[in-house]
Amino acid sequence: MGLIVQKYGGTSVAGAERIKSVASRIARARRLQNRIVAVVSAMGDTTDDLIDLAHQITPDPDDREMDLLLSTGEVMSCALVSMALHAIGEPAIALTGAQAGIRTSRAHRRAHILSIDPERVTRELNRDRIVIVAGFQGSTEEFDTTTLGRGASDLTAVALAAALSADLCELYKDVDGVMTADPRLATGARLLDEIDYEEMLELAQQGAKVLAPRAVEMAAVYQVPIVVRSSFNDSAGTLIHEGVKMELRNKVRGVAHDTDVAKVTVQGVSDRPGISAALFEPLASLGISVDVIVQNASSHGVTDLSFTVSRGDLGRTVRAIEPVAREIGAQSVLASEGWAKVSIVGTGMQHAPGYAARMFRALANRGINIEMITTSEIRITCIVEAKRIGDAVATLHDAFQSDEASP
Repeated sequence: MGLIVQKYGGTSVAGAERIKSVASRIARARRLQNRIVAVVSAMGDTTDDLIDLAHQITPDPDDREMDLLLSTGEVMSCALVSMALHAIGEPAIALTGAQAGIRTSRAHRRAHILSIDPERVTRELNRDRIVIVAGFQGSTEEFDTTTLGRGASDLTAVALAAALSADLCELYKDVDGVMTADPRLATGARLLDEIDYEEMLELAQQGAKVLAPRAVEMAAVYQVPIVVRSSFNDSAGTLIHEGVKMELRNKVRGVAHDTDVAKVTVQGVSDRPGISAALFEPLASLGISVDVIVQNASSHGVTDLSFTVSRGDLGRTVRAIEPVAREIGAQSVLASEGWAKVSIVGTGMQHAPGYAARMFRALANRGINIEMITTSEIRITCIVEAKRIGDAVATLHDAFQSDEASP
């Protein structure tokens, strides 16, 4: 008998018939002599609807109260899934995040999991019950309800799998698994049978929406094997784990993209120690994440510094940067939207030359200009015009997925 933690996304439980289908899938897994813990998201657009409702009440809702409100979406789902299991004769119990022992930091709307006490979940499993847990939430030591950020039901499932030493964590979504690119942009995109944690983390961080980066990080730390598969068919999905034989497959595993990109350029900056710190410290204090950073070569002691942030943070970024720019004597601060990033990712790129050149040539041949470039050991990312992102993804997918050879 194995212990499996499953997670069902919002589209999987969007309505009574889909909830019944999820209950049937859970029951089938249990009848294979498995013990099952299932984490569920809020139904369909429930979270967005609750946010809209709160903003109809007040333009600036309190974070603590918002967490309490938003947590109800997942609580509703887990209660309904448990009811559906009861209706087909399966013993089940629904638990909130707090009841499942998930303790978090006090940072409302973006809390981090500090610990999980699995005693209640284990006790219910030992009573031969299926345990349904509300995702996306936990509680502080003071028993205040917190939420973990959008898309964090994946994180809840992986964290529970780690705490319970589960044999497998299955994440059921509205896609068949991890694809080599977004199939809406790259017609030849195909399903990956397996991928390692490091590659999956880079893809997730660079815009692949199939899995939350924090969930991948936790899975890698605690060595939790994950299968991402569809809740609407019986596809085998994609296994995320260690030990993928990287030399036996294409060295570029996937193409990721992200259109949530805005660019800020501080022109005419004095090239001396402390300037970068002065510019970026105010952003850090505001919790604004900076992604790509490029500093031009200095000319006569003056340089330009460009960086990217999410579009939602652009206004706060400019307001924080402009007074600092005046203090340090910079010429101007320029801000613009309409950008996107496209990345190629693959562990096998570490020890083989030519990937950057092949990427840049492919984009150039399609007439796509590269605005900024950043790299890691297993990733190359280019900032391009957002209106060309579809062409960029398709071009790079063709360039790197059309064969299994090195560049």
